[in-house]
Amino acid sequence: MQQATYQAQTLQIEVKDDYAIVQIDNGKVNAISTQLLLDLIEIFNVLDKDENITGAILAGRPHAFSAGLDIVSVAMMSDAERIEYWESYMYAMGAMVSFSKPLVCAITGYAPAGATILALCTDYRIMGRGAKHVMGMHEFKMSLQIPEMLCDVYAYHLGEIEAWKAVQQAKLYNSDEALAAGLVDESLEVEEVLPRAEAYLKTQTRVYHKVFAASKKWFRKKLRDIVLNQDIPALARQTVAFNQDPELQAKVLEFVMSLKKK
Repeated sequence: MQQATYQAQTLQIEVKDDYAIVQIDNGKVNAISTQLLLDLIEIFNVLDKDENITGAILAGRPHAFSAGLDIVSVAMMSDAERIEYWESYMYAMGAMVSFSKPLVCAITGYAPAGATILALCTDYRIMGRGAKHVMGMHEFKMSLQIPEMLCDVYAYHLGEIEAWKAVQQAKLYNSDEALAAGLVDESLEVEEVLPRAEAYLKTQTRVYHKVFAASKKWFRKKLRDIVLNQDIPALARQTVAFNQDPELQAKVLEFVMSLKKK
């Protein structure tokens, strides 16, 4: 049977045997743009419906998973564009959480903030070791608000007390720390991450697909409720409205200007 081919502006999709590797490919640092979010929604919906695909891996490049939100671009958006951005982000989370097949995340490189939350929407996470290989929510360093749904997902994985403490400290975890905290499931050398992700995925695709899909739904009721049972347009508008605070806008602008000077 001829393998299907998939194309997306910000993703490289490789079909191997009966599974797909979805690699983020969006500029130098794989920043999370509106187009990337739309592509993630599309690909996971399509792969979920493809009977020839038994599972998927979400990956980045060897030393660049994703730098998180494209803060500079978001700051320059109109309110309507920002609403579209946050709607797309939350719908992308939903496409991953509702993906009925095994979904493994291969984290190599920097993966903070928005990239952390996307990784936490997968079933199993394998992270590479390295000085710049970190994940976590460090928005308080920039006085940025974390949208409510993202807060809830972070707290789902870390627990409310630990998540709030980590956010206050703008804590970024290296791979071994992320493993100890429960944010990832394995910590390996970078070159071992993708092969291990493929090996783990194959163990899960051997499970009868209906058993896997039903069990995944039942075990993740709270996560599904956080992500899927929400008024996403209202949450997106809430996020944008909150960020219209003049003092907050001034702080974000100051941060954006500091980035442009680098």
